Amino acid sequence: MTLEIKDLTGGYGHVNVLNKETFTVEDGQVVGMIGLNGAGKSTTIKHIIGLLKQKSGQILIDGISLEDNVEEYRKKIAYVPELPILYPELTLKEHIDLTIMAYDLDHDKTWENANKLLETFRLSNKLDWFPQNFSKGMKQKVMIVSAFMTDARLFIIDEPFTGLDPLSVNDLLNVIDEKKKIGCSVLMSTHVLATVQDHADKFVLINNGQVRADGTLDQLKEMFDMKDANLDDIYIKMSKEGK
Repeated sequence: MTLEIKDLTGGYGHVNVLNKETFTVEDGQVVGMIGLNGAGKSTTIKHIIGLLKQKSGQILIDGISLEDNVEEYRKKIAYVPELPILYPELTLKEHIDLTIMAYDLDHDKTWENANKLLETFRLSNKLDWFPQNFSKGMKQKVMIVSAFMTDARLFIIDEPFTGLDPLSVNDLLNVIDEKKKIGCSVLMSTHVLATVQDHADKFVLINNGQVRADGTLDQLKEMFDMKDANLDDIYIKMSKEGK
């Protein structure tokens, strides 16, 4: 699975947030997308998943655009939003069944995958619960299970660690590692830099709607001339440049 962003320009209405943004996410790669609030991270994600239409440029998954084949394109993606989106009238079990129908998945096989994830995230005894019974972190875990039980090849996660306790963060990172081993890709937007530094293969630094830098941590150190820096140091230097 390869995600290609080519000269992406877009935003909301007449307001351009992104300006000729270009980067890739390759097979089996975990990419951390880093930037200040308002830099364009969530706007980028909304364009990738089709909630926003670009003004110009291309977004391709395995060479297919949303315009080429909507169904095929969307089946390749699973998305975990920053704020959980659950239906108040549906139980956890019904949310899983709905996801199976939406992705046109094999029911029994997918429930096997779902049950493993439910056990991992300590939700297996809550199948009959409604969203009103869940804490914020539990709602986030429902979204994680719903995404990672699918056959998607690209997982897009917006601030994945928000509301998760340390054990659940570790569980999520293990699930990401498992997906990576079978060639799936992950694009992760986060402010938790210490965690993403240890688990991402490369980083895309977004500043004012443009890609300021794109590469491994060692490559970023060279780009910013910061030999002994960590990701936090580089992020702070980039952010100050944009002031």
